[in-house]
Parts: sequence; C-alpha cells; structure tokens
Amino acid sequence: MSRMLIALLGILMVAVAPISLADETCMSPYMAKIVGQEDYVYIWTLGMEDVGDGEDKLVTVDVNPDSEHYGEVVHSLSVGGRNEAHHSGLTDDRRYLWASGLDTSKIFIFDIYTDPAQPRLHREIDDFVAKTGGIVGPHTNYALPGRMLITGLSNNRDHGGRTGMAEYTNDGDFITSVWMPTDDNLQGAVKSGNYADGYGYDARALPRRNVLVTSSFTGWNNYMMNLGKMMGDPEAMKRFGNTVVIWDLHARTPKKVLDVPGAPLELRCAWGSRSNYCFTTTALTSKIWLIYEDDAGEWQSKPVADIGDASKIPLPVDISISADDNHLWVNTWNDGLVRLFDISDPHAPEQVFEKRIGEQINMVSQSWDGERVYFTSSLLANWDKTESGGEDDVQYFKLYNWDGATLTPQFSLDFVEMGLGSPHQMRFGAHALYGNAPAKTGYDDMAAR
Repeated sequence: MSRMLIALLGILMVAVAPISLADETCMSPYMAKIVGQEDYVYIWTLGMEDVGDGEDKLVTVDVNPDSEHYGEVVHSLSVGGRNEAHHSGLTDDRRYLWASGLDTSKIFIFDIYTDPAQPRLHREIDDFVAKTGGIVGPHTNYALPGRMLITGLSNNRDHGGRTGMAEYTNDGDFITSVWMPTDDNLQGAVKSGNYADGYGYDARALPRRNVLVTSSFTGWNNYMMNLGKMMGDPEAMKRFGNTVVIWDLHARTPKKVLDVPGAPLELRCAWGSRSNYCFTTTALTSKIWLIYEDDAGEWQSKPVADIGDASKIPLPVDISISADDNHLWVNTWNDGLVRLFDISDPHAPEQVFEKRIGEQINMVSQSWDGERVYFTSSLLANWDKTESGGEDDVQYFKLYNWDGATLTPQFSLDFVEMGLGSPHQMRFGAHALYGNAPAKTGYDDMAAR
C-alpha cells in the first residue's frame, strides 16, 4: 500500500473516530491523524556560542529508510540570535509548525506544507508579552480547532512563576489570554489541597470530557539561571510549581487545582474512549503521578510510581504514552536513561525496560506506528552539561527501532560536531500529508549545515 493511501486512510479514520490508532501519541486530539512511515523529523534547536552560526534553528532530518538521504540533515533554517529555543507544536491542519523561545518570548511560525523537506519561515511573533498582558516564556504550542493554545512559564512583572495562557489563530493573530488561578484569585476554581501557585508549563485536552489539564514548572528567574547556582540557592529551589489545574475546556475557566508537588512537567493523556486519565512526572521528586477522574466524576491526583532513585536526582523530563495506552516512556535527563513503564493498570505502573541513551537525555518521540523511537538531548542552555563523561556525545539526535523488547540503534547525529547546536523538541512530517511528492532537488541549498 502506498504512503499516500496509508495517510489518506488515517485521515479518514480520524473523521469518524475520536481516538488515535497509530500516531505520534503526544499530540493534540484535534489534529489529523496518519499512519505509516514519517519522512522527516523537524528539530527545534538551541543556538550555541561558537558552534556554527550560533543561532537557534529548525533542523530537518530525513528519516525515511527508503530515501537516499536517510539519516541526513537535509535542511537547516536559522532564525537570528539565541532565544532559548524549547518547544514546538503543529497546527490542527499540520500546515504550520509553531516554535517558541523561552528567553525572548518570540514565536516562529514555519510553513512545512509547501515543501516538507525545506520548511520556510512564515511569520515571527515578537510582541507576545505585550499582546498577552505580560505573559513571558511561551512554552507549549498546542493545537485547538483553528487555533493555537500557548502556555507561559513566567511574567514580566517579577519574572517569577505566576503566568498564563494565550490563544492565537493558526496564522498567528492574537485572540485572548487567561491567567492561572492563585490563592488570591482562584477565578471560581476549587483548591483541593495546599497549593494554588499560578505556575504553568504544559497543557493537554480531553474534548469528550470538556477538560483541559495544565501543569507547572518555574519562572524566568530560575530557568535562565545556571543549574548549579540554582540548586545551591535554597530560595530559588522553593520557586517551583506544585499544581495541576483542571479547566473547563470550552469556557477556558479553571475548575479545580490539584496538589502535585515537585514540578510536574509534561502531561500525557490516555487515548481510549473510556480512559479518563493523564500522566505527568515530577522533576524534583522523581515520581509518576496519575491525574484521573474518579467514579464520582471528580478529578484527583496521586503518585503511582517512583522513577529511579530520587536521591540521585535523575530529573525526569519528557514522557511519551503509547497509542494503546499500555506503556509510558520516561526520560531522566541527569543519568541519560530512558525507562519504559507498563501502565496497563494506570494506578500501578511497573518499570519493564531501561536503556542508557547518552550523557544526558531530554525529549522522546514515538513514530506513528510505534516501531521507532527518537531522542534528543538538550534541556536548557544554562542547565545542559558541557562535557561528556567519556563515551557519549552530549548533544545528539538518535533513532532506535523498537520491537517491543529491545531498542536497536539506527543512526545518531552529533549536533555540535555538525555545527548545529543543542537539539530539543521533535515533530514529524510527511509528503503524503499534503499530496506532494518528494523534491528531487533542493537538498544542496540548505540555509546552514
């Protein structure tokens, strides 16, 4: 069956079913779903001083094994300066890739549909702070129907952790913003525990439950500080989020503030039609938390598993849920390990696999069919390790095949050696999404290499 037919079948399936059968499983449920082999991975990459041009850039890697350019960087587009490139996200029609900077609060919108092999800069948003009423540090770029939801990490008043969210059209026009609930302004939400800190980080939607879930991290003062200095500052270590908020998705109003102490980061919600729960991990306490709707229809939170030895500061970062809701990949940045948990019973996850990927590790993305797993290494410019312990490159993009029991390496790209910088978040692309054939020329006119 051709890739084109496979993609079209996948898109038709989403038109009649609200769950994803096979897709990069950490994306919005509003996005068109496809199945089959991805052609490209787009990697939002931090610029590094004295490495290449030193600028943040969108790097495109050919990952189709049938391509003559398999395992190669086929395009690199620099955006000017270093903005603390961090997270990115596709619009619901997958035509645009939004990528943001945590330091400058700039957002770059890339056109990936005209030529998926060579994205081009469509628009730059440089007035995010002013438009949103003071939100700093755009983080998650999350697809809603015809809109993008952008979570913030900080504010322009004290550069602390109190923050909000903003909505834009897919093309980049500002719509509205809302602020996270706090002790002094709960906005009608119920405070279920000790905290209502107003911090933000990630967001995920469960449309059939009319629920939006947000997590929390820390403000600009912390995430732009040297990691060693921050960890040695008792006051700085108090400035981390301890909450997950349940929102009315349609009204964009907070309903309940849940205690999840220890900086809950990425949120991953189950896809099943009867699976009313999400997972997150806490960076400072190294635990998996379950955010779930109980039998009475109330949303609750509880820790359900430990991730390694918290005393050794493994620092769990990115997670990825499988399309069948049975497994959760968990990366721990400090020790360079990926762990796989069996979450078939979401209330009692069990670790079933682990592997060292590199000196450090950050993002993990599964392929649409679950047979490939991709990893990148960079966390934050001032937190990343600067030297290898010996056998591993520090800044890398790696692909492994996954057969259900073993990760088998396919290729690895050293981003520093290639003059590209520090690779962070990955998103997938395919020609079949847009009905255009792979370009036969054009790989030679890369913006940078």
